[in-house]
Amino acid sequence: MSKHIIVITAAYGAQTVKQLGGQQAVLDIIQNSHADGAEIRQELLLPSDNLSDIAKGLQSRQLTAVYSVPDTLFQQRSPIAITKLQGYFEDAKQLNARFLKLSLGELPENYDLSEVINLLNQYNTQLVIENDQTEVGGHIAPLERFFADVKHQNMPIKMAFDMANWYWHREDPLKAAHIFASQVAYIHVKACQLRSNKRVAVALDDSDGTWKEVLNLLPNDAPCGIEFPLEGHDLRAVTEYYVSLLKNFSVKSSLSERGN
Repeated sequence: MSKHIIVITAAYGAQTVKQLGGQQAVLDIIQNSHADGAEIRQELLLPSDNLSDIAKGLQSRQLTAVYSVPDTLFQQRSPIAITKLQGYFEDAKQLNARFLKLSLGELPENYDLSEVINLLNQYNTQLVIENDQTEVGGHIAPLERFFADVKHQNMPIKMAFDMANWYWHREDPLKAAHIFASQVAYIHVKACQLRSNKRVAVALDDSDGTWKEVLNLLPNDAPCGIEFPLEGHDLRAVTEYYVSLLKNFSVKSSLSERGN
């Protein structure tokens, strides 16, 4: 069974998306690359964008939606304001999104998510929390504590596992994959390199290939989002290349490759 592949609109770069006319303008590229869905980024929405129009564009192309919001579940060591979170879920509902993605924020010692959980139970969209590149949300320890609580209290929250963000804080992605695999519902496939002492995301073919080992440890049925840079004169061709690469990725082929 081939993997479910999502293309993250931000993979084309904010400037390119804007020049093309917004996120709706890249849906044809995504569809023609034989991807299964698109991750819509709130931060890339233009003032002229209408979520219902984007939703129609996704539906007409039979693309699954993921909605990503650059916000956190915890703010000033308290849970996010319910009215704000509800707004995000209403937007996600409009898009008919499978996932709503947030980051963790600064996890307090003690917290009560009962209001949040009551809200989550009113929607079909799954909340996923991503390991980001921040000091508070990019380390294994706070995320491990949070997801232990999620499991213990049976909270309806899953993880969006970004394969490369761990490197920003010198965390080991393989260790993280072992720890979090059972709670991962969505994967951001990404590789990175150090360039001029700065860590940057790179295309898979430009990486050292360790992304394969990490992906092998994660659930095979979790949708994979392409978040590394998709660049070139033919965006459809480069997108289709990586969609095909990931759709056909398997543990067996990766292990045999490594053995050669």
